[in-house]
Amino acid sequence: MTFLFAINPVSGGTDKTVWETGIRDYFADSPHTVHQFYLDGKTDNETIPQQIEKYKPDCVVAAGGDGTIKQVAEHLLDTFISLGILPVGSANGMARELGILTDVHGSLDTLVNGMSKKIDVISVNDGESCLHLGDIGLNAQLVKYYQRNNLRGKLGYLQSVIKVLRKHRLMKVSITVDDECVHRAAFMVVLANARMYGTGAVINPDGDVSDGKFEVIVFRRLSFGEILKLFWRFQPFDPKQIEIFPATSVTIETGRKAYFQVDGEYRGLTTTVKAHIRPGALTIRVPAPVASKPVELSEPALARYIG
Repeated sequence: MTFLFAINPVSGGTDKTVWETGIRDYFADSPHTVHQFYLDGKTDNETIPQQIEKYKPDCVVAAGGDGTIKQVAEHLLDTFISLGILPVGSANGMARELGILTDVHGSLDTLVNGMSKKIDVISVNDGESCLHLGDIGLNAQLVKYYQRNNLRGKLGYLQSVIKVLRKHRLMKVSITVDDECVHRAAFMVVLANARMYGTGAVINPDGDVSDGKFEVIVFRRLSFGEILKLFWRFQPFDPKQIEIFPATSVTIETGRKAYFQVDGEYRGLTTTVKAHIRPGALTIRVPAPVASKPVELSEPALARYIG
């Protein structure tokens, strides 16, 4: 295989030397071909397709966080080129969703020895793709404050939570899911192609990135404890405070302008969000399933099983 690594040098605020060394060491005696280039945050939408055309890779590997993964993925939609993930961001939500290990050797091993899987993508406002989660309302406001905050990690997020709690208000929203329209007062509405936020907070327990649909999740009530779960790993949300609508398309309209984010990137204020599913639009490298070990039964147990 030919691998093309798109490396974001500033993703996650960590030194990428260990990863770059790991890539060289892993492929040192490998029959695979490896190329790499660096993203600069300015000309990436021109550079990525140029590099793909130049090297014609079987797999383009996004070395960064969820924003880097999204940016690379948008150039691979509806193609035969797979997306690979090296999770070197601060949250790495998509890697966690797909079970990709976050260490150097583990994630590289997924690229080489894993399998290719088609996953769905949410098309948002006919111009942007959502691989993971997008939302309108409170969490998008958190994302805005977080991106402007000099502190990173959970401390920076907690500061953003405190700021948002001082100002948060319910939104009046009209939600048309496929052919059904409902009206709600909500703190936020989520477009969920996946199960959890990048921090591990489970927001959509039954989500599946390859089931041909997504979920619209309406937070009608939200306590301080529930907000903290947005960045506290593996803590499920209270089902009494949310509604979940399976959908293949949705239109969300708000009575006033609301904050909006897609895959952890703040997109500004809006009053309308339209989205629909694109089944199997992206091919991605994921860990190969582990073969289950056959269960050995004793003769008495086997006799009971047969009987």
